[in-house]
Amino acid sequence: MRIKPVGNRPQPRTARPVAAKPLPGKSRARKPGFLFERRFGILLGGILTVMTVLVGRAGYLQLYDREFLRSEGDARAVRESQLSPTRGMITDRNGNELAVSVRMESVWLNPAHVLEHPGVFETAEWQQLAAVVGMKPEALSAWVKERQDKRFVYLKRQLDPSLAEYVQKLRLPGVNLQQESRRYYPAAEVMAHLVGYTDIDARGIEGLERAYDGWLRGAPGKEKVVKDAQGRVVERMGVVENMQEGRDLALSIDARIQYLAYQELLSALKRFQARAGSLVAIDIETGEVLAMANAPSYNPNNRLTLRENPTVNRTRNRAMTDMYEPGSTAKVFTAVAALESGMFKPDTVLETPATIYVGGRRVHDDHPIRGGVGDVAMIIKKSSNVGVTKMALALPLDQFLGTFTKVGFGMDTGTGFPGESGGRFPQKKRYSQHELATMSFGYAFAVTPLQLAQAYAVLGAGGVKRPLSLLKVGGKPLGDQVIDPLVAHQVLAMMEHVTEEGGTGKRARVEGYRVGVKTGTARVARGGRYSDDYTSLIAGVAPLTKPRIAMAVVINEPQGDAYYGGEVAGPVFGKVMGDALRLLNVAPDDLPEPQVAATGGAGVNVSPR
Repeated sequence: MRIKPVGNRPQPRTARPVAAKPLPGKSRARKPGFLFERRFGILLGGILTVMTVLVGRAGYLQLYDREFLRSEGDARAVRESQLSPTRGMITDRNGNELAVSVRMESVWLNPAHVLEHPGVFETAEWQQLAAVVGMKPEALSAWVKERQDKRFVYLKRQLDPSLAEYVQKLRLPGVNLQQESRRYYPAAEVMAHLVGYTDIDARGIEGLERAYDGWLRGAPGKEKVVKDAQGRVVERMGVVENMQEGRDLALSIDARIQYLAYQELLSALKRFQARAGSLVAIDIETGEVLAMANAPSYNPNNRLTLRENPTVNRTRNRAMTDMYEPGSTAKVFTAVAALESGMFKPDTVLETPATIYVGGRRVHDDHPIRGGVGDVAMIIKKSSNVGVTKMALALPLDQFLGTFTKVGFGMDTGTGFPGESGGRFPQKKRYSQHELATMSFGYAFAVTPLQLAQAYAVLGAGGVKRPLSLLKVGGKPLGDQVIDPLVAHQVLAMMEHVTEEGGTGKRARVEGYRVGVKTGTARVARGGRYSDDYTSLIAGVAPLTKPRIAMAVVINEPQGDAYYGGEVAGPVFGKVMGDALRLLNVAPDDLPEPQVAATGGAGVNVSPR
């Protein structure tokens, strides 16, 4: 059976979803991207706000606190660094270097920076650094920790360049190098007493290094630099104050003559077992000191030797600081006073017994003049104490003593050398007869070797006293005429007789040159009385035809039977004087005269004698 649909009902359709009505108190559902957009906006707004604040703050600081901030930054990073000048050289008169500055490196630490890396103490590099500076690693570590509040401390000054390069390659934190200079003395012991030396900071301590420290050192400059936290220079901002380099100093000394003098002094000290010796040579024409040697000496490049015997002051320049009674070397000035007075002439004859008494005290001659009679020239040749005593006592006091002061005794020479002594010359209103007698033959007053050489240079210059100089001078300085030229010439002739047979200075002869000398032998005073030790002296000039060099040699306390000045100091004088004249190309004035031999009347042959 077929069933028919009832009525006109339409066929059922698929049902559409019906949106549920929101419940009371509930919000509508939001779109999925809304929350992200809102959060992004908030973040962006925050960033813009912060940037605005920062830019505003920066602008404020740039406009209102600019100078303050700049000064604060500079105070922490910008420094003024000192520019150290190079110390000037010291040279002899011919340009030979006597003192030079050599660039060195010093190791310094920033302990605070080192301690920021405590593990460095256990490294092999730290052990190698300790070995370089001569310390144990543990000791070096403790040394650094004790200075933990420091930013700069020297670890090793003036390190050898090869070691400095090795330290640099270790690359240890807080360990740095600083360039410095070290003074080096090529002539070492030979020039030590005159040139002197500097300390580790290149300041003059002794000798001419001290006397001319300002000239040699120059003036430091300044530059602005930027340093990092470890104290290293990262930028140079320019020179603030210009640096003045040290200036060179040319001495009057001839290094060739100085070497000769030093070697001869050493030989004499060794031969006679003497305590010390000094030699001074002066250019008579200019007043320049050509040589000033002392023995024993020291090496300024290795001053550790000075600690071996601290009771002996090896650094003092004996030629300028030590005083000696000149003994018979002073007799020529007694003769000068006698001749200038007009009361005596070179051929004036005096009675010269072996012994006389003055003021109740004895004056005697070790080698009396034969016959007990001699003229002034013979008295000088034989070095008669009795003869010069008689001359001195016959002279007015001012005439006699004034001659000694005119040639420079009792005052320093004006060289400006540190510690130079002016000698000792008594200034009294009244003198006893015996005091005057002893002064006539070189006792009761004291001179330095330099003063003695200067006095003889006055004789060699014809009575003109020129200022002495340790620096090279140009031309011929003016001087003062302090001795009559004729008298100076007469006394030089007497001094030549001293080198002849029968004189006390035969060993001071120089082949090819006429030489005039006077020897001296003085007892050494100790504790207010004279001891059994002696000072051996000799002084003179050459060549006598036209004197060029004046020289004085002092040998202090020779031991043994030989102690006379002509015997001990004479050979030193002769050797150094002869070599010095030849080095300076001074023409000989005592060559043998040529012989003329007849050859059958056809001609002549000229040959030296």
